[in-house]
Amino acid sequence: MDKFIVEGGNPLRGEISIKPAKNALLPCMAASLLTGGKVTLSETSNLMDIDSMCRLLQHLGVAIGGRPGGALSFDASEIGTFDAPYDLVRKMRASVLVLGPLLARFGKAKVSLPGGCAIGARPVDLHIKALQALGAEIDVDNGYIIARARELTGAPVFFDKVTVGGTENILMAAVLAKGMTTISNAAKEPEIADLGNLLISMGARIEGLGSDTITVEGVNELHGATHSPIPDRIECGTILAAIAITGGEAVIKNAEPHHLEAYILKLKEMGADIVAGEKQITVRSTCALRSADIMTAPFPGFPTDLQAQFMALLTQAEGSGTVREEIFETRFMHVPELQRLGADIRLEGNLAVVRGMTPLKAAPVMASDLRASASLIIAALVAKGRTEVNRIYHLDRGYEHFEERLSALGASIERIRG
Repeated sequence: MDKFIVEGGNPLRGEISIKPAKNALLPCMAASLLTGGKVTLSETSNLMDIDSMCRLLQHLGVAIGGRPGGALSFDASEIGTFDAPYDLVRKMRASVLVLGPLLARFGKAKVSLPGGCAIGARPVDLHIKALQALGAEIDVDNGYIIARARELTGAPVFFDKVTVGGTENILMAAVLAKGMTTISNAAKEPEIADLGNLLISMGARIEGLGSDTITVEGVNELHGATHSPIPDRIECGTILAAIAITGGEAVIKNAEPHHLEAYILKLKEMGADIVAGEKQITVRSTCALRSADIMTAPFPGFPTDLQAQFMALLTQAEGSGTVREEIFETRFMHVPELQRLGADIRLEGNLAVVRGMTPLKAAPVMASDLRASASLIIAALVAKGRTEVNRIYHLDRGYEHFEERLSALGASIERIRG
């Protein structure tokens, strides 16, 4: 099993370009099931999750051209099965996104309940209730979602809780439903707007993207399209934290600063010098950072996917800061590992109190999930000695060649193949 060896003490400097967003690519790939025409993503990322979605789509009968990391094309003109089995779905939550497209276009789907990171319950009941509102008959049996619909019909859909995946699934289903669908309390994440823009280019009629009310007028069929996905705001935020904690200076290109406004404001509050430009961010840090308090929230609030990285940054800031996790109930699994490096963190339910300016020292640590992996690497960048970060397969799900990209900025980080 691969691991990283990170030697702390090097400020990160230089220039780096952000890759296409994993969380935008995955629903766009699933959307290819909605048409018999060719859907092309002009750029993708070479990630384990992208490879997993490719394998799932190929199992369903989608012909895929290209390779992850470059352009990918999807031809779903000849679907051979409507069954997404456990072995292909268990590794990735986003696999459930094939449910809405299969149901909308073919009237049936059998999708295993998904797996993914161990960061708390992320139930699909909201997906199911929304699809039932459009007329689907759905049973959950032996770990599978079994869905049928003679015809989906547009209807009002209200989410009791903001759900990104649920909004994406119902959005894809609604574009082929008969009549008008109104999605209320919809998630507003940029990745949903990106999916919506692809669907519009395929012939869908959608209004309200980026707001909490999305209206969809169903059409009889969609056609192929070419789409350029948005950059990965979570990768960008991770790199910003790594630069800031090391007292570095860098230019981050292919970035969308307005996708990270809440996060950037907190970094500025801590004392980082950040200048947001057109498609790029310049960051300078002197390491003389001040603590801050954050609370995770759906977009446009502070992203839960950047909570762990920000906590690592707080360990080196002056004073005490707090991190309140409001999205996932068990997303503090990185805390014991940061404590192994010397971090002073106290947990009180869903609140973490971080006392900063504590010297970190190298130790073997183990990643529990994708973003926890990133937080441990960020902390290791300033820890004294050589830190061993284990179970980095989590990291490979969402960060492309992360060690090579950090090394190009001056980090001392090496992958040891296991």
